[in-house]
Amino acid sequence: MAEKTTKKTTTTRKTSAKSTTTTKKKTTAKLPEIKVTEKKKIVFFGSEAAPFIATGGLADVLGSLPKALAKNKNLDISVVLPLYSNINQEFKSQFKFLTNFNVAVGWRWQYAGVFLYEYQGVKFYFIDNEYYFKREGNIYGYYDDGERFAFFSRAALDTLARLDIYPDVLHCNDWQTAASIIYLKGMYYGDEKYRKIKTVFTIHNIEYQGVFGMDTLESLFGFSTSLKDQVEFGGCVNLMKGAIEMTDILSTVSPTYAQEIKYAYFAHGLHEIINKNAKKLYGILNGIDIDYYNPETDKYLFANYNVNDLSGKAVCKAELQKMLNLPVKADVPIVAVISRLVSHKGLDLLRCTIENLLTQDVQLVILGKGEIAYENFFNHIANNYKGKCVTIIAYNQDLSRKIYSGADIFLMPSKMEPCGLSQMIASRYGTVPVVRETGGLNDSIKAYVGNSGNGFTFHDYNAHDMLYTINKAIRTYKDKNAWKDVQAKAMTTDFSWKVQAGEYERLYDK
Repeated sequence: MAEKTTKKTTTTRKTSAKSTTTTKKKTTAKLPEIKVTEKKKIVFFGSEAAPFIATGGLADVLGSLPKALAKNKNLDISVVLPLYSNINQEFKSQFKFLTNFNVAVGWRWQYAGVFLYEYQGVKFYFIDNEYYFKREGNIYGYYDDGERFAFFSRAALDTLARLDIYPDVLHCNDWQTAASIIYLKGMYYGDEKYRKIKTVFTIHNIEYQGVFGMDTLESLFGFSTSLKDQVEFGGCVNLMKGAIEMTDILSTVSPTYAQEIKYAYFAHGLHEIINKNAKKLYGILNGIDIDYYNPETDKYLFANYNVNDLSGKAVCKAELQKMLNLPVKADVPIVAVISRLVSHKGLDLLRCTIENLLTQDVQLVILGKGEIAYENFFNHIANNYKGKCVTIIAYNQDLSRKIYSGADIFLMPSKMEPCGLSQMIASRYGTVPVVRETGGLNDSIKAYVGNSGNGFTFHDYNAHDMLYTINKAIRTYKDKNAWKDVQAKAMTTDFSWKVQAGEYERLYDK
């Protein structure tokens, strides 16, 4: 852009000189005004982001949405994350140290270091504190999670000032960063630079709200007593409730979920707070990174393929059957479940009907970890139905890709599902989803009827409705022309961030 402007300036000068010679009058060439358009700064605060650290859908969103937004050259996109010890050393070796300072955590002061890594057009800032984040295994589930993320929420805000990167919009995600909005609006508001920052708070799952005893109000979080009414709910400090009340814009991860959380059944107690703030509530369906989840290039697959040539998918199926010690049968459909093994994923429905399903000519593969009762049950079934059912109690990215690509039908019967990404990933790999019509499942998968629709759906949370729909998918599988049609529709559904990123841009403009 700068080079073109220079050329234009030179041309203007030559023209003026010629005019001077002709008229023999002195003139001064007027240089064209160069308009400098300052980029709009968007900063995300989050507790995880792919590919650095991931436990669920939040990581996929914070790994792919900022990347999609960064393609708009009028936006300056940054993400602030904790520097967990189990981030891959391959990434950490490239992090650049920027600064360090002390952060107030209640009555204490804690060290914070800041590192930078630029990745796919996005600036990622990592907040370092080994006491809080140098822990083996899980990144959540510790007795001091409240303190850990109070520290992170405040350190992330302080980083904006230290690096002079005050954004136009601060986009916080789930309870782990909800305190940032409470601090910003309730305690940092005296500073004009902070006061100008607008906020978006996204609820990825309203079940997890960041609830702590009222004795933590000042001693742990350092909230002033004037904030008590904003953050108190049910006699406790509720960080999500405080963020909902104080943010400028509230969003969720699908249009259907935005409506569902207005009702007690879905809102885990916060339905009245949601309805009170409904005028600033928006639902935008998540997308996935279609370059990352691409059967044509995915290095985890036994063979690559695309919608026009599915021969590689047949190889993936046969190799998966060999790998899991299942009979190699091309004409027997593989039904797959890749999920956290917890109740809201609808596993009670599968538990009620699994033996009815396994009396048919099918193979069932279950991958996931979770509640011990489900782990034991599905292990028991696998032992009783060897050669038809395999259960793997693990989180395994390599195996999950092999299952996505090698299976035929993907089962996701969730009781509630804010968005869900697994149904989109499965579709991308030509594994046709069977889902319940809730949350983002309802927005992304439409029932295959006639020659329209990209999957199979059922409405009521009922085990036999689910089994009926699975059987409908199996019958369709046996009709090769119909199956090829629904499979192609699933694979060509646009689950990219292209449209949704535009919706977020419009949200930021508000």
